[in-house]
Amino acid sequence: MAQRVPNAGRGVLHPGQGASRFTVTPVPPGPALAAYVEYHWIVRWDVTGQPPYEQRVLSHPNVHLVFEESGPLVHGVTRGVYARRLIGAGQVHGVKFLPGGFRAFASGPVRELTDRVLPAAGAFGPEADELCPRVLARTDTDGMVSLVEGLLLTRVPTRPDPQAVQVAAMVGAMAADHTMVRVEQAAARFEISPRTMQRLFAEYVGVSPKWVLRRARLHEAAQRADSGTADWAALASDLGYADQAHLTRDFTAAVGVTPSRYLRGGR
Repeated sequence: MAQRVPNAGRGVLHPGQGASRFTVTPVPPGPALAAYVEYHWIVRWDVTGQPPYEQRVLSHPNVHLVFEESGPLVHGVTRGVYARRLIGAGQVHGVKFLPGGFRAFASGPVRELTDRVLPAAGAFGPEADELCPRVLARTDTDGMVSLVEGLLLTRVPTRPDPQAVQVAAMVGAMAADHTMVRVEQAAARFEISPRTMQRLFAEYVGVSPKWVLRRARLHEAAQRADSGTADWAALASDLGYADQAHLTRDFTAAVGVTPSRYLRGGR
């Protein structure tokens, strides 16, 4: 069942440092959930006898459902850097919803979840708590995915919300086109007003269109830095920044270290 998922590792900071400590297996959703879920991700790690390891991720405009030892949790969009401390050995199973895709499972606007972590039972009932140990007891990826999708399918609407589908397309285009740097540009591309776009993003995504545009550019900057191909002056121009100093300020504010320190492996 495991297949290639494009850009599944995008946003993981210093991926080379964690490669020997954990693995990430991304799995596309089944057809019935493809309008809601971007992919499943299963992280397995073993740092037994080693110091704890903290992996940091420059987060995306997506809500996640995560099955872990402490119980199943819903993670709203994290506007800062998400950090996970790995101790001993273990695994977690995550579901990365499409931007807008979690609105079908939420009781209110997705902005109410932003920067929050909540028990999954609020959205998926006590069945989520009952399912969690069964998911984590499995060692086969296909079996884990099958159990989790079984739960999601009990809550999925009869047909997708067309506005959620529209929002997912907007976010995808904004992430792919780095010449799109202003909300007005994005709104014009989709033939809606900036105000309508902001309202849709608050309801379905949880963060503003401006945040999505900025985060997409910073993902590209971090990915090029990790590949060793970052010429920061040229990158600033490529990504539509006024100058290198502007990119440096944005990168430092989001990641917590300057580009030069990041390139040296600084955390």
